[in-house]
Amino acid sequence: MDLEEYYFEQHTAYYATTTNVRYFPSRKVRGSLKVCSRSIIFDPEDLTEPILKVCFNNSFIYFVCCCFFTLASGKMFILKNIERDINKNHEVIYIKESNVIAPYRNERGAKKVSFQLEGWSKTEDVVQTLLQLHRASCLEKLGDQTAMIAANLQSRLARSFFDKNCFQSVAEKPHMECAVEMVMPLVSNPGHVCITDESLYFQPLNGYPEQVIQIQLHRVRRIYKRRHGLRPLGLEVFCTENDFCSDIYLKFYKTADRDEIYYYIATFLENHVTEHTAESYMLQWQRGHLSNYQYLLHLNNLADRSCNNLSQYPVFPWVISDYASERLDLTNAATFRDLSKPVGALNRERLDQLLARYRGMPEPRFMYGSHYSSPGYVLFYLVRVAPEHMLCLQNGRYDHADRMFNSIGDTWKNCLEGATDFKELIPEFYGTDCGFLENKLRLDLGRRQNGSLVGDVVLPPWASDTGDFLQKHRTALESQYVSEHLHEWIDLVFGFKQRGGEALAAHNGKIKYIEDPDQRIGMLTQILEFGQTPKQLFTTPHPQRITPRFHNITRSPSTSQSEDSSFEDLTEESRKLAWANMGNLKPISSHKIHKEAVTGIAVSHDGSAIFSTSQDTTLKMFSKELKDFQRSMSFSNMALSSCLMLADGKTVVCSSWDNHVYFYSVPFGRRQDTLMGHDDAVSKMCWFDDRLYTASWDSTVKVWQCASDGSSSHKRSQFQLLAELEHDAGVNTIGLNPAGTLLVSGCKDGAVTIWDTSSHATLQQIHCHTGTIHHVAFSPDSRHVLSVGADSCMKVTDVQTGMVISTVKAVEEQRCFCWDGNLVLCGGQSGDLLLWDLLSNTVIQRIPAHSGAVTAMWMSELCSTVITGGDDRQIILWKLLSP
Repeated sequence: MDLEEYYFEQHTAYYATTTNVRYFPSRKVRGSLKVCSRSIIFDPEDLTEPILKVCFNNSFIYFVCCCFFTLASGKMFILKNIERDINKNHEVIYIKESNVIAPYRNERGAKKVSFQLEGWSKTEDVVQTLLQLHRASCLEKLGDQTAMIAANLQSRLARSFFDKNCFQSVAEKPHMECAVEMVMPLVSNPGHVCITDESLYFQPLNGYPEQVIQIQLHRVRRIYKRRHGLRPLGLEVFCTENDFCSDIYLKFYKTADRDEIYYYIATFLENHVTEHTAESYMLQWQRGHLSNYQYLLHLNNLADRSCNNLSQYPVFPWVISDYASERLDLTNAATFRDLSKPVGALNRERLDQLLARYRGMPEPRFMYGSHYSSPGYVLFYLVRVAPEHMLCLQNGRYDHADRMFNSIGDTWKNCLEGATDFKELIPEFYGTDCGFLENKLRLDLGRRQNGSLVGDVVLPPWASDTGDFLQKHRTALESQYVSEHLHEWIDLVFGFKQRGGEALAAHNGKIKYIEDPDQRIGMLTQILEFGQTPKQLFTTPHPQRITPRFHNITRSPSTSQSEDSSFEDLTEESRKLAWANMGNLKPISSHKIHKEAVTGIAVSHDGSAIFSTSQDTTLKMFSKELKDFQRSMSFSNMALSSCLMLADGKTVVCSSWDNHVYFYSVPFGRRQDTLMGHDDAVSKMCWFDDRLYTASWDSTVKVWQCASDGSSSHKRSQFQLLAELEHDAGVNTIGLNPAGTLLVSGCKDGAVTIWDTSSHATLQQIHCHTGTIHHVAFSPDSRHVLSVGADSCMKVTDVQTGMVISTVKAVEEQRCFCWDGNLVLCGGQSGDLLLWDLLSNTVIQRIPAHSGAVTAMWMSELCSTVITGGDDRQIILWKLLSP
């Protein structure tokens, strides 16, 4: 069929080789007569006979209906004749003669073709359909032809319904049914979709490729909304996790119908709607839980790229630039392509020529004459496995032999030097199926000018065979160099350099497109010819991948395994082990030692004393050994908001709503110093290397240098104000990264700001929450910041780019947390502790804790001890038990 042609119905028929319609023909061929929107196709049962195609367009046509009775094997049957008369200006197309995939043979001129329908088909209805379609083909404007064919299709769909006898079980309950089209490469197949409480069914009008297609809902792993023809009408369903080929791609006629089925299927997928986002995939990729290949597949899916749509086929980058060496050296940066530039900008000499042409063009100007992905380019690579698609796309012919996909090295060279060749690759280059590189079908693809036949694709010298090439190509995609630079290519294709000023600056400029906004058919033709740019997924720079770091973990044989392992020597391995078993967190004891909500928790270095502040204005000291509180101190008549233990292990610092910061000496048991810090309540504090950071509702964070005065018997401190960090709203929380080089602040207006502590300059400011931010903290590697707020959202922000790379909408407001970069132990409004996996956006475990909101949390360095405080005035001690 032609591009975008519909296949309406089929009838068993005979092709008569004589023009005499009054009697039985001397020879006839049995087969299937397929009525399509722009042609009649006869598909013979005898594979040695060719497929016949007769187009409707502008030819004279008449039909003669006759009845014949004959005896065959003792049975009576009826033949009904249809004749097709073609004048000298038109043609009959012969396809797959002798069952060989080859260029079509066309017979032009006057010719009479006769078909005889078998059985009890209503010839008059078939004739009426053919006449309608013929009239459509005779209309002058292509848009009018398309509209008349569409009206015919809608009439057919309106007169038919899904056959519920096709249900697998009589107990199934249908949810909804509507008319759709199943999208396949080059064409769409109309029919009806029906979804039940067990399965998704598609029933094509023409019974092809089968009477009904069934997908059980429990098998569905991923679903994606799609743009189809620039309209939000597509839905693609996958029953696999990482394959780029879906199980079905449906195009709806109404967006509301598409959305209803999408959300109905989503209810069968755990956390589907929140899980499958560019943000969540980015976080998984950044932290090494997705390969580069998997991540690119997910981005293609989210950007509406599908293997069922050649104009939006998944696009992958060229990553290797060396196709001449005997050995592929993946440790040499020169082996790789510059991923920060589009293909059109890789060759400076050609780029200069393109820029000169661009500057001299009248408006509308374009830099490139073709796209990096189009149906022609996709089939250029896939001609050996999809030759019939190529023949269909190119009017029954292959391309010239010298322009075929003959050599990987030559193709790369042409992409660097060709005046109009800027194509990228397709996923098959990084897969495991070698078929597209080998001429297994023994196709006659032509003879090149040097006399050689087009056969298998010529591989680079460093590949011993096609399997070796794919394996090394995949290894290159996952290499250190590509992992460190892939985000640059993502910026060009899916990100902020895809359009606008950033695109022009990166020479990722305009593609030549035919402007025809008034005619939808013109736009679709344009897309089919030139390809379609992926949907933009990112509007800010994409963060770099966190490449693996190797740590030398040493253990001292003399280290004793004490009962309280929270104070062992700190190792990354032990932290990872602890977080992996965080679900085994068990309460040891609980103590109601305050009269109002707990606001802060600090612990002495030896773990023997626990200090807590509260809205009841007191700082209390609790003895872990005696299991009772020993001291209670009050500094003012207003609430204390937080506390921390200084490095000397002898001083506890408390912040207050009375604008002051108080220093409490543990050995002397009394207040040591007072700092009048702010013009409003001090909300949170941090300490690093004799520097105190105080946050306040007066919209500032102040940085103080603290030095002890040795002349005083009580060692009173001197406070020098080093910097005042201005904000647009009250600052509710702050946090330092482990190295003390970065500070993050969270404000009442939902803004997160990242500061350089050496220059006190703003690095990033992101308005990512819609309400007050309760808590912010860096990941252990300082790459990310996690924030929780009154909007019940948890946001992960990339420090380098300021991009929000993960958003989790929790069922309740979260107030405080500890995290390791992947897992989050957070305390919510309900009083429970929730263990979240940010990579899958799922709650791993819910642990009952307080009877009111969890308002404060402390975790030991090895993560084996946790202390929480809540609105219920309690502190609870938790122990991480061995699995």
